[in-house]
Amino acid sequence: MTGLDAALEELAGRRPLLLASDYDGVLARLRDDPGSAVPEPGIAGLLSRLAAVEGVTVALVSGRGVADLQATSGLAGPFRWVGSHGAEFDGPLPGDLSARRDALADALAPLVAAVPGARLEVKPASAAVHVRTVADRDAAVRLLADAAAGPGSDPSLTAKPGKDVLELAVTDADKGSALVRLRSELGAEGVLYLGDDVTDEDGFRAIEPDGVSVKVGTGETVARYRVPDLDAVRELLTRLAGVLAA
Repeated sequence: MTGLDAALEELAGRRPLLLASDYDGVLARLRDDPGSAVPEPGIAGLLSRLAAVEGVTVALVSGRGVADLQATSGLAGPFRWVGSHGAEFDGPLPGDLSARRDALADALAPLVAAVPGARLEVKPASAAVHVRTVADRDAAVRLLADAAAGPGSDPSLTAKPGKDVLELAVTDADKGSALVRLRSELGAEGVLYLGDDVTDEDGFRAIEPDGVSVKVGTGETVARYRVPDLDAVRELLTRLAGVLAA
């Protein structure tokens, strides 16, 4: 039995239990077109199976807005939905931050338009510069640096760098604070969090010292455990579902 297997068995005995995961890069493969990032085969059924266990809550925690996450994933069930890196809980962003977000997007737009293949994504609480499809990798690096040094230098913004993306948020919410809030609301005795990107590191830290944090893929991480890819994520969830049903 591996260390992760032992941790999952121990975790399964705790109630209430929070099982939380990032979406893109964990439950769905990263796509050049974010709208085509559907869940991996079998994932929808596994999440529903886990959520049906008494005392278990399944949460999707994403940088996407909640509406986008629900529409893109097509997932339906008694899940908790956390979007915009924790700024949205189960629904739209509270308050009126759209004017600040729109001004930020307007400032970023000419920088992005000048780099072929770059894309600007406007989310409920942020604007993100994507360079995954930029063929000139030097230009991609420069664009992210220019976005950070220009519009992103506003001290009221929160920078959330990721894989080939720089997201600039008009709130200071992060996935860590979202998990702390969820854990508190549920009174959870145990927490699992799966993530693959830089923004997930906040989540890994937040569930210490007794949470089960799992990094998907390569890269430095503070997570206690690591799995190599999305196939391994499916295997992990399958093992956990089996332990919970035992």
